[in-house]
Amino acid sequence: MRRNRKARAGVNKTFYALRNLVERCVRRLKNSRRVATRYDKTIESFLGFVDVACIRLWTQRSVNRTRQQLTSKLDKKGL
Repeated sequence: MRRNRKARAGVNKTFYALRNLVERCVRRLKNSRRVATRYDKTIESFLGFVDVACIRLWTQRSVNRTRQQLTSKLDKKGL
């Protein structure tokens, strides 16, 4: 807290959580070198690759989540 501040500024937890989610998504997208450096000359091809990178992230997360759910169900059944 700053020295000259009398009262602490309020924080909207919902807004903060959404902002954090967006920042994490952008960080994951920038792991793709083509998105981070913008090799594409036209905006259409760049946004097309951003779409491809988003789909790649989405499928990776959904496949991992499905695999985890399947293994947890098998563990519960004792298989």
